[in-house]
Amino acid sequence: MFLDELSPIFKQFAQHPISFLGGFASGALRLHLADDPVRSWLNQQMGTSYTPPTTTVNNGKSTGPQSISIE
Repeated sequence: MFLDELSPIFKQFAQHPISFLGGFASGALRLHLADDPVRSWLNQQMGTSYTPPTTTVNNGKSTGPQSISIE
């Protein structure tokens, strides 16, 4: 039962161990791709400038708290 839920994780680890461990380490260390040490390393590896995608959700408001209504 519990192993059935973890089987996709083990399958990804078996197929791509280096990228899996890299993603796991960056998540565990809470590294962001836009931060300078990681960004500069990615630029060296890729040979180009890395710019992470920016997504902002503001629903028409730029600052301040938003109110919601629950029916």
